[in-house]
Amino acid sequence: MISVNDFKTGLTVEVDGDIYTVLDFQHVKPGKGAAFVRSKLKNLRNGNTVEKTFRAGETIGRAMIENRDVQYLYSSGQEHVFMDNETYDQFSLPEEQLEWELKFLKENMGVKIVSYQGEILGINLPNSVELAVVETEPGIKGNTATGATKNAKVETGLNVQVPLFINEGDVLLIDTREGKYISRA
Repeated sequence: MISVNDFKTGLTVEVDGDIYTVLDFQHVKPGKGAAFVRSKLKNLRNGNTVEKTFRAGETIGRAMIENRDVQYLYSSGQEHVFMDNETYDQFSLPEEQLEWELKFLKENMGVKIVSYQGEILGINLPNSVELAVVETEPGIKGNTATGATKNAKVETGLNVQVPLFINEGDVLLIDTREGKYISRA
């Protein structure tokens, strides 16, 4: 058990049978009445974000999340197969559970699997990945006065806004949290 007074960003807790990670919190001490903690929590099972208010000093369950290194192997229809790097066990996750992550996953890529008491909640990607550009229109010389961008499609199918000097075949560093171009790799 953990007190809501000890909330930290990134802490995982169990509230009403669901697993949440703390995105944001604020201790509020009104002039009249009891103090409370206003929090923004992300449900790790379905990805929904909720705002919850707790009385100051209230205790809730702490969820011990396990992170293991795994390797993405391949896609098999609607299932995506991963291999545990320690035990070499293979397991698959449904496409619905990996909607955002599939935009960055390449075969043989290393990621971390997030699980709680044996239940797989999802995967954690590295903060940035290297992806090759497979389709983009050529940049027009003289169009760079205002930092113009163009659309580029990378090898995983993700469309990214990139500077005009990027060409097909270039390898880019892409931020996996926002899906944005960082730089050339």
